[in-house]
Amino acid sequence: MSEHDGDRFVVVSADCHAGAPLLGYRDYLDASFRADFDRWAAEFVNPFDDLDEVYADRNWDSAKRLAHLEGDGIAAEVIFPNTVPPFFPRNGIVAGAPSAGDYEQRWAGLQAHNRWLVDFCGEVPSRRAGIAQLLFNDPDDAVAEITRTKEAGLFGGVLLPSIPPGSAIPPIWSSDYDRIWAACVDLDVPVNHHGGSGSPDYGWELGMARMVYLTEFTFFSNRNVWHMIWGGVFERHPGLRYVITEQGFTNVLDGLRTQEYFADMIHEEGSAARHLVGEAYVAELPLRPSEYVRRNCWFGASMLSAADAARRDEAGVGRVMWGADYPHTEGTWPHSKDAMTAAVDGIPDDEARRMLGLNAAEFYGFDLDVLEPIAARIGPAPASAVG
Repeated sequence: MSEHDGDRFVVVSADCHAGAPLLGYRDYLDASFRADFDRWAAEFVNPFDDLDEVYADRNWDSAKRLAHLEGDGIAAEVIFPNTVPPFFPRNGIVAGAPSAGDYEQRWAGLQAHNRWLVDFCGEVPSRRAGIAQLLFNDPDDAVAEITRTKEAGLFGGVLLPSIPPGSAIPPIWSSDYDRIWAACVDLDVPVNHHGGSGSPDYGWELGMARMVYLTEFTFFSNRNVWHMIWGGVFERHPGLRYVITEQGFTNVLDGLRTQEYFADMIHEEGSAARHLVGEAYVAELPLRPSEYVRRNCWFGASMLSAADAARRDEAGVGRVMWGADYPHTEGTWPHSKDAMTAAVDGIPDDEARRMLGLNAAEFYGFDLDVLEPIAARIGPAPASAVG
């Protein structure tokens, strides 16, 4: 028997969201931007319904948030952004890369968020892994911010910025970003890619545009990992740790079959596909797509379903990390314990324990000496302990 058999689960949500209220970012801005911010904030119209409703303060009210998560059995969380940072039309997950003219203000806005996040995570040390936001317009600025936020105590890594088709900056596979990936490897900083990022801007005025966004959400979310593979990013940076969050890992596993099909085509001697891409290109990618995924990718399995959990061996049990998606209305709160039970029903306790918390604790570097006493008080009991 494991030394943990019968212990309550240490649950770490690998997908939560937070951010300051709009005016709460002001003091975190460099003073030279505050007058511009005041003018911008006076005219800003919030695009998100869930930031207007009564629970919007779950994004920044530390005590309320902690009570909600503990009530759901969650001991710690990985924090993606949610609210809108200064000078942005929408939050950093879905807002595309800024133009050269917008870059200075947008960059100042993201740095303000990162500074706020350091303080927010510091309110409950070792229980919040904050993810720093970046822009890739200036790789040197990005590397400096990766270094600064790591040193400031954010240990959730960095968020891959949205670079949809037609962006003002190069696509994600460009070697222009190699110094960013190298910094992440050198500093042991994971790169997080959240679902919803990378889609074209269809506009949000029409229901049709929103419907197209929903139907193409998974395609544009998943395509970045294929770009990282076929662009040679994982080959050039074998130590890079890449997290695919709130995209469903079954979609990636299914898509991987297509990528393997194309890999077979280009590795066939004399094939038209091999001739099309060139011998030199084939030689630059010695591994198959499935091998790069197994080596470089982890899965933030938000709102894990039983169907997804049934394919855990394909993804790698040690690479699946459950997430509550708090405080989003489509997330599991306030029924996370029921959601977890349904997701891991019939799965051995040791595997369930890993997917619900230990994988994320190990991957992001949470201190289990801090989390285990909390879990003993609030964590869900394993199925074996309750019959």
